[in-house]
Amino acid sequence: MAHIPIETVSYLEAAIYLPMLLIVLEKDYAQIEAGQFKLKRPYISLIDEARKHAEIDLRETKAYLKIHQLKVVQGKRDEMFTEYQFHYKQVMDVRRYSNIRLRNHVEDLLKFYLNKASNINASQKDQKVR
Repeated sequence: MAHIPIETVSYLEAAIYLPMLLIVLEKDYAQIEAGQFKLKRPYISLIDEARKHAEIDLRETKAYLKIHQLKVVQGKRDEMFTEYQFHYKQVMDVRRYSNIRLRNHVEDLLKFYLNKASNINASQKDQKVR
């Protein structure tokens, strides 16, 4: 019997985490827009840049899943766990993820993409100053 290749699990999980990250970025963007910040533009710019990178990675992830005949479907959810079904050809693997683990991983991704965006913005500003 065929099984889901281990090298595809990171792509399947990215298909779970990246949409969650994009939701967080959108909500944070809205909070900053509505908030009482004196200078909103730097925060908005940072979130926009992070969102662009996350969207690119999600597009690449979806393309990989399509090429390799993979699919992720959210299953049951309760206060503690969320279930995901990973489909590969005729095989289905059901995995349960702790909601705390999901939140913590999305937080790690948020740090990663904001750092990436910050580094890009910093290099652009270095070019403008000179």
